[in-house]
Amino acid sequence: MKYFYWVLVLIRINLIYAQQYYDPLDCPSNETNPGTRYTCSVFQDSCKTFLVYRANQQFQAISRISKLFSINSGALLQLNNLTSFSELLKPGRDVLVPINCSCSGHFFQANFSYTAPETTSLTEVACGVFEGLVKMVTLSLENPFGKNNVKAGSKLHLPLKCACPDNFTSGKGIKYLVTYPLIEGDKTSDLTKKFGISPDDLSEVNRLGPGAPTIFTQTTILVPLRADSVINLNIPGSPSPAPSFLPTVTVEKPKKNSKRRKVFIAGSIIGIFLVLVLLIASAMYVKALMKMRKSNKYHSFTSRSSPISSTAVNSPKSCTARSSTCLSPDLLVGIKFSLFSYSMEEIKRATTDFCEENKVCSQVYKGTMDNVKVIIKQMRFEDTRPVIDVHSKINHINIVKLLGVCYGESDFSWCYIVFEYPGKGCLRDCLSNPTTPLRWHQRTQIAFDIATGLHYLNFCTFPSYAHMNLHSRNIFVTSNCRAKLGDIGSTPFGASSKGNYCNNRSVREPEYLPHSSATDKIDIFAFGIVLLELISGRECYEETSFRESIRFLGGGASEGGCFEQLKNFMDPFLKEDYSLAETLCLSVLAKSCVEDDPLHRPSMEDIIKVLARMVYSF
Repeated sequence: MKYFYWVLVLIRINLIYAQQYYDPLDCPSNETNPGTRYTCSVFQDSCKTFLVYRANQQFQAISRISKLFSINSGALLQLNNLTSFSELLKPGRDVLVPINCSCSGHFFQANFSYTAPETTSLTEVACGVFEGLVKMVTLSLENPFGKNNVKAGSKLHLPLKCACPDNFTSGKGIKYLVTYPLIEGDKTSDLTKKFGISPDDLSEVNRLGPGAPTIFTQTTILVPLRADSVINLNIPGSPSPAPSFLPTVTVEKPKKNSKRRKVFIAGSIIGIFLVLVLLIASAMYVKALMKMRKSNKYHSFTSRSSPISSTAVNSPKSCTARSSTCLSPDLLVGIKFSLFSYSMEEIKRATTDFCEENKVCSQVYKGTMDNVKVIIKQMRFEDTRPVIDVHSKINHINIVKLLGVCYGESDFSWCYIVFEYPGKGCLRDCLSNPTTPLRWHQRTQIAFDIATGLHYLNFCTFPSYAHMNLHSRNIFVTSNCRAKLGDIGSTPFGASSKGNYCNNRSVREPEYLPHSSATDKIDIFAFGIVLLELISGRECYEETSFRESIRFLGGGASEGGCFEQLKNFMDPFLKEDYSLAETLCLSVLAKSCVEDDPLHRPSMEDIIKVLARMVYSF
């Protein structure tokens, strides 16, 4: 209950900073996005604004359109510089409709009603009659008739999309935000000319990308106006209006081009030839592989002249196919073209003969190979198999990549595993660096990357794996501040945990036992500890110290006192470079992750959903 209490507080704070997004999903879509409905805060009043309606075959005169929106026909005539109530407008002609936009719950909406004259569907009402000014998914939530079960005479509630300027946009002189439905051929450049606005204002209000952003048909966009709206209907090169409710696409027959046809035919012949060559090569490779398996002759490798093949995976010791400590010849088939065999000379040269300066911690060194930074980890021969096994099956942007292996020249009981070394080093070092501290949006991105990597290991691999040793020294940060998980492959689900490299943590999960089975909830506990480090900048040496630091999140403190204690908990390197609402959200999330009872911890899917909203708000 305490957790949900703070979620409610968070929602109230977030609404103060409500921002509008452009939703690229079309009107009939069942999915919701930021922008499906425009958000508002309880501090925002209702406002007078406008929406644009496109004249169509059923609503082609001002008299019909005014009746549809329950608006005085005279006001609609004057606003659109028309003189006749019954004049048939050209299909697709823009009609400016004044509306009253109010904040209801968390969303702006202009409330209208519509009585179905005949049996129809919610999709037809939302995307046909009202031309996408309300999405089908919103209409179905407000009117639980079922998508295709609107009987004649049924009265529907229509919360049409609208928005009011907030303090930020009002401060820039923006007076209205006009809801505009897009049809085939609409471009942002045409919109700026039609309404006499700047492209920057249009992109900023809708949070579109820079340059010439992409917009889609059957969606809506907000048009920011600094004065009363006047639509310029004579835009050179503007698209022809759609003849009916829904946008249509004109299909043109391609012109005959003999030269292009010849190139296409030649490309097809070459492509077929390459496919045949590939099939023949694959058959030869499979045949050779089966022959090598039958021979049971496995040779040692000490040269990096070629990648490790499926016949070069055993120790130079006396090994047979039945030896439990030898690597299977099938083990590296998946990565035979990417995993290299390094010599001891290369390992010594990379680490400057294992000098103390390159030592990261016990049995782990950093170095450089071919101008690429690497991590070199010394392991016992029998422990390399699970590491290579896992990395041969996974390929994920948020997991450190395994580059190669080196077996000792004299003592074959020890091996060296070579991993990539992301540019900024481990997360702990980045958090402890006062010169270039991580900014808040970089920290939320790192948290999202860590959660994505854990979710991939826990649920997207077979068999599933638990990390079981997650902490800020086993997480690495790239030069563009993206996170990668290190030390993967020691513990599949159901296996007992072992200490891995650089494991100097004294914090353990409350249910942790030396031989307990690994579960995703243990990784979630460790993730919560990392979240607290990202927020506070402190390294977690003792679990109790972190728990004491976040006691104010238990709901006992007053709201003002809670915020003050939260500010004191924040990393001083951040200064004021963070959103108070997001820090509270992340703190509450971290607290739920480190609950004593694993059943009270959130799932990894829930964690990713919370973090995704933060990351994609930038």
